[in-house]
Amino acid sequence: MNLQTEWVVQVCCVKSCGMQFAVPAQWDRMRRNDHASFYCPNGHGQSYMAESEAERLKRELDQANHNAQWYKERREAEQAAHQQTKHKLAATKGVVTRVKRRVGNGVCPCCDRSFGNLLAHMLTKHPEYHKDALQ
Repeated sequence: MNLQTEWVVQVCCVKSCGMQFAVPAQWDRMRRNDHASFYCPNGHGQSYMAESEAERLKRELDQANHNAQWYKERREAEQAAHQQTKHKLAATKGVVTRVKRRVGNGVCPCCDRSFGNLLAHMLTKHPEYHKDALQ
């Protein structure tokens, strides 16, 4: 039986120790991923605190998913606001059209009475309306 194992050389993180020791590469990868503690031959506790590649990718994916969800919700809110604005515009156009027709037929927009000379009536009876319309 021929067994080959890849080894990784470690150096103790305690400055006064500096012991070099080797561990199997697969075991090293597991410790980098699970951040579990291990010890140098002199008994000093060690662990990998840095984020592993898998953890970094997962964090970036989670952030991308969060951003995508935020942009989706924002787009939906903007679309709803746009629809609401379109409905308000249509309603305003309807009101303006109705008032134009009534005024065109000589009906006062303030007191709902018909006049042959609507302009003269508006200037004498509703001068504030005329001022507001000119501004």
